[in-house]
Amino acid sequence: QVQLVESGGGSVQAGGSLRLSCAASTSTYCMAWFRQAPGNEREGVAVIGTGGSITYYRDSVKGRFTISQDNANNTLYLQMNSLKPEDTAMYYCAADLSRCGPLYAVNFAYWGQGTQVTIFS
Repeated sequence: QVQLVESGGGSVQAGGSLRLSCAASTSTYCMAWFRQAPGNEREGVAVIGTGGSITYYRDSVKGRFTISQDNANNTLYLQMNSLKPEDTAMYYCAADLSRCGPLYAVNFAYWGQGTQVTIFS
Protein backbone atom coordinates (compact mmCIF):
# COMPACT_ATOMS: atom_id res chain seq x y z
CA GLN A 1 0.00 0.00 0.00
CA VAL A 2 1.07 3.54 -0.72
CA GLN A 3 -0.35 6.54 1.10
CA LEU A 4 -0.28 9.85 -0.75
CA VAL A 5 -0.93 13.23 0.86
CA GLU A 6 -1.24 16.37 -1.23
CA SER A 7 -0.74 19.93 -0.07
CA GLY A 8 -0.21 23.38 -1.52
CA GLY A 9 -3.56 24.14 -3.09
CA GLY A 10 -5.27 27.47 -2.67
CA SER A 11 -6.89 30.44 -4.39
CA VAL A 12 -4.81 32.78 -6.52
CA GLN A 13 -5.42 35.37 -9.17
CA ALA A 14 -4.97 34.50 -12.81
CA GLY A 15 -1.34 34.81 -13.81
CA GLY A 16 -0.14 33.71 -10.40
CA SER A 17 1.69 30.60 -9.27
CA LEU A 18 1.19 27.69 -6.92
CA ARG A 19 3.35 24.75 -5.97
CA LEU A 20 1.66 21.49 -5.11
CA SER A 21 3.37 18.78 -3.09
CA CYS A 22 2.57 15.12 -2.63
CA ALA A 23 4.22 13.12 0.11
CA ALA A 24 4.34 9.37 -0.52
CA SER A 25 4.72 6.82 2.26
CA THR A 26 7.23 4.83 0.20
CA SER A 27 9.21 5.03 -3.01
CA THR A 28 7.24 4.49 -6.21
CA TYR A 29 7.97 3.72 -9.85
CA CYS A 30 5.77 6.35 -11.43
CA MET A 31 3.89 9.37 -10.13
CA ALA A 32 1.49 11.77 -11.72
CA TRP A 33 -0.86 14.68 -11.17
CA PHE A 34 -4.47 14.57 -12.28
CA ARG A 35 -7.22 17.13 -11.93
CA GLN A 36 -10.98 17.13 -11.93
CA ALA A 37 -13.27 20.11 -12.25
CA PRO A 38 -16.96 19.87 -11.28
CA GLY A 39 -18.92 18.10 -14.01
CA ASN A 40 -15.78 17.02 -15.82
CA GLU A 41 -13.89 13.77 -16.01
CA ARG A 42 -10.59 13.37 -14.23
CA GLU A 43 -7.78 14.29 -16.59
CA GLY A 44 -4.07 13.70 -16.49
CA VAL A 45 -1.90 16.78 -16.06
CA ALA A 46 1.67 15.49 -15.88
CA VAL A 47 3.59 12.31 -15.16
CA ILE A 48 7.13 11.51 -14.08
CA GLY A 49 8.76 8.13 -13.90
CA THR A 50 11.91 6.04 -13.74
CA GLY A 51 13.96 8.46 -11.71
CA GLY A 52 12.74 11.52 -13.54
CA SER A 53 13.92 10.41 -16.96
CA ILE A 54 10.37 10.31 -18.28
CA THR A 55 8.04 13.29 -18.08
CA TYR A 56 4.91 14.09 -20.01
CA TYR A 57 2.46 16.96 -19.89
CA ARG A 58 -0.99 17.52 -21.32
CA ASP A 59 -0.88 20.15 -24.03
CA SER A 60 -2.80 22.80 -22.12
CA VAL A 61 -0.17 23.01 -19.35
CA LYS A 62 3.02 22.66 -21.37
CA GLY A 63 5.38 25.54 -20.72
CA ARG A 64 3.45 26.58 -17.60
CA PHE A 65 3.62 23.54 -15.28
CA THR A 66 6.68 21.58 -14.19
CA ILE A 67 6.57 18.19 -12.50
CA SER A 68 9.51 17.12 -10.36
CA GLN A 69 10.34 14.77 -7.55
CA ASP A 70 12.59 14.48 -4.53
CA ASN A 71 13.44 10.80 -4.43
CA ALA A 72 15.21 11.04 -1.07
CA ASN A 73 11.99 12.22 0.55
CA ASN A 74 9.47 10.42 -1.69
CA THR A 75 7.87 13.74 -2.55
CA LEU A 76 6.30 14.81 -5.81
CA TYR A 77 5.88 18.44 -6.84
CA LEU A 78 3.93 20.38 -9.42
CA GLN A 79 5.06 23.95 -10.00
CA MET A 80 2.22 25.82 -11.69
CA ASN A 81 2.91 29.21 -13.26
CA SER A 82 0.81 31.57 -15.37
CA LEU A 83 -2.31 30.05 -13.91
CA LYS A 84 -5.62 30.46 -15.73
CA PRO A 85 -9.22 30.20 -14.50
CA GLU A 86 -9.56 26.99 -16.52
CA ASP A 87 -6.89 25.42 -14.29
CA THR A 88 -9.41 25.50 -11.43
CA ALA A 89 -9.97 21.94 -10.21
CA MET A 90 -9.27 19.45 -7.49
CA TYR A 91 -5.74 18.20 -8.08
CA TYR A 92 -4.87 14.61 -7.24
CA CYS A 93 -1.55 12.87 -6.83
CA ALA A 94 -1.36 9.33 -8.21
CA ALA A 95 1.28 6.63 -8.10
CA ASP A 96 2.06 3.16 -9.34
CA LEU A 97 4.68 0.69 -8.20
CA SER A 98 5.26 -1.31 -11.35
CA ARG A 99 4.57 0.65 -14.53
CA CYS A 100 4.55 4.11 -16.03
CA GLY A 101 1.89 3.97 -18.70
CA PRO A 102 -0.06 6.62 -20.56
CA LEU A 103 -1.59 9.40 -18.52
CA TYR A 104 -4.92 7.74 -17.79
CA ALA A 105 -6.35 7.20 -14.33
CA VAL A 106 -6.68 3.45 -14.90
CA ASN A 107 -2.89 3.16 -15.05
CA PHE A 108 -2.37 4.33 -11.46
CA ALA A 109 -3.19 2.17 -8.47
CA TYR A 110 -2.79 4.67 -5.63
CA TRP A 111 -4.42 8.05 -5.12
CA GLY A 112 -4.35 10.92 -2.68
CA GLN A 113 -7.40 12.77 -1.38
CA GLY A 114 -6.80 15.86 -3.50
CA THR A 115 -6.06 19.53 -2.97
CA GLN A 116 -8.26 22.30 -4.34
CA VAL A 117 -6.86 24.88 -6.74
CA THR A 118 -9.02 27.89 -7.54
CA ILE A 119 -7.95 30.56 -10.01
CA PHE A 120 -9.96 33.77 -10.16
CA SER A 121 -9.78 36.45 -12.82
